[in-house]
Amino acid sequence: MITPVHVATEIVALVVTVLVVSAVARRLDWSAPLCLIVVGVAASYVPGVPEYHLDPEVVLLGLLPPLLYSAAIQTSLVDFRKNRGAIGLMSVGLVVFTALGVGVVAWAVIPGLPLAGGIALGAIVAPPDAVAASVVARRVGMPRKLIRLLEGESLFNDAAALVALRTAIAALAGSVSLWQVGADFFRAAIGGAVVGLVVGFAAAFVRARMTEPVLDTALSFAVPFIAYLPAEAIHGSGVLAVVIAGLILGHKAPQILSGSTRLASRLNWQTIQFLLENMVFLLIGLQLRRILAEVGESGLSLLTLTWICVAVLGATILTRMLWLAGIGTVKRVKRRLLPKRKQPKIWPWRYSAVISWAGMRGVVTLAAAFVLPADTPQRAVLVLAAFVVVAGTLAVQGMTLPPLIRRLRLPRPDPAEDALQEAAVLHDMTRAALAKLEEIRQPDDPPEIIQRLRDRLQHRADSAWEQLGRQSALAETPSDAYRRLRLELLEVEREQFLKARAGGSADDDVLRRVLERLDIEESMLDRDEAEPDIEGRELRTPAATAGSCKHLAHEWVEKEPSSADSCAACLAEGTTWVHLRMCLKCGNVACCDSSPRRHATQHFHESRHPVMRSYEPGETWRWCFVDKQLG
Repeated sequence: MITPVHVATEIVALVVTVLVVSAVARRLDWSAPLCLIVVGVAASYVPGVPEYHLDPEVVLLGLLPPLLYSAAIQTSLVDFRKNRGAIGLMSVGLVVFTALGVGVVAWAVIPGLPLAGGIALGAIVAPPDAVAASVVARRVGMPRKLIRLLEGESLFNDAAALVALRTAIAALAGSVSLWQVGADFFRAAIGGAVVGLVVGFAAAFVRARMTEPVLDTALSFAVPFIAYLPAEAIHGSGVLAVVIAGLILGHKAPQILSGSTRLASRLNWQTIQFLLENMVFLLIGLQLRRILAEVGESGLSLLTLTWICVAVLGATILTRMLWLAGIGTVKRVKRRLLPKRKQPKIWPWRYSAVISWAGMRGVVTLAAAFVLPADTPQRAVLVLAAFVVVAGTLAVQGMTLPPLIRRLRLPRPDPAEDALQEAAVLHDMTRAALAKLEEIRQPDDPPEIIQRLRDRLQHRADSAWEQLGRQSALAETPSDAYRRLRLELLEVEREQFLKARAGGSADDDVLRRVLERLDIEESMLDRDEAEPDIEGRELRTPAATAGSCKHLAHEWVEKEPSSADSCAACLAEGTTWVHLRMCLKCGNVACCDSSPRRHATQHFHESRHPVMRSYEPGETWRWCFVDKQLG
């Protein structure tokens, strides 16, 4: 008899296993999804471990909507619009091509399997799990445009794959015309899109009027199901509805949500995504023993089963490679036929090679395999083939993708370029805020408060500029020093807080408010020492652009620097500098705005020389004092 205690114990055991295996995998730099599958397979043969049945409805209804929603709210709608053509080719065209290609191969190698059954298997293995791919891609520093394409593909390919699977299952039960197939795709797309738009804008309207983070987070938990269920009820794509609603809410979040609400929502959804995604991989591994038991009743030999699994895995990988190669060939032929001014930009073949190899399968594939009706011919063999595709792509492609990216020498995200863009955005924000401060200040506002606001805004902007000088010999910038010292002070304050709590000198509600103030201030510190770890990260010169500034566009002939490695004004005054800047008009070398005396800015006000550049090793970015633009 299964009691609530047994159920609770099993859930806790699954969560703890996910946490331990994921932590070990990250420590050893292994693929966490693959490790969880291996641990699940091993655990399924341990005596006493209960047999888990991965109910497809639980995955498709209970797990898939929140997983897709959590990915959608973190996806840039602006980037999606830029890449919508490529995403459409990958998420719809490639899914159909894979379903047909793998379907023909499965029909040829699996005895007694009708073509509709093979296409059903093709639809099952068609959608890649881009969570696995993007994790690897971010770690090794894949170009961000490729990561955006992988993430956009993963958001929409599930919808096309599930519609194709539904059509193939219907064909197994009877005849299905081409017109019906087109009608199903059209109804799924239109129905899902309409429901997603309605739910997305309605939820944005409601959430904009909520001021309580707890209520807003609770509503966000319900949004994916509110979008999924009505879409499925009208035979639309629930997956598409969830994705569209998530994209809308993610795009509108900065406008409709407060800062505390966004922080709470982000952390909650990241936690949910981590637990659900990894728990399903563990459950996938726990299914293997039952799958093999069912396959044993098929009457096929081990050699035949091995050939079937290898053929389906090979066809799954090959169809993706052929599709990317075909798209690249068509674009190159089209480019040659068009006039030079109308020729479209095409990616290098290296980009296509990496995208074609980043096709690891995951959660949706095995969940969809269990959706196959019980009377499907060779159902157990189809489920086993889907399992091998998931494990095989995670092992083969997941483990070889990092060395492939390194071998092809794809350009990594440039930390210097990121720092330059961040500094530019924060500078514009600071300038706008200071202008607004002068507009809204009242005559009776305390001058010290106005100055405190100015200092806070300027400090935030300066801390971003300081990141541009990370190649210098300076061990610690002023912002780094502030953060280090403030963290130590916060630790002392927290210890005093614990003494007050232990002594009972204040009410618990008061103590909670005090602790919340400490936590908020700690989260507001400008820089976190832990930055995303990218293999082979190196600081390169930012690609500067002059934009519309005539001073930056001017062809400057650099003068002889007034100093090789120091600010002469600082030395004369007995002060120190953080980073050095050089005037392009006269060659004067002076200290930056993060330095106490800001001699570079002083030099501009005295000489009116408009442009200076960084004088730090490896940096060539420029700044126009007149137009306040980077170049």
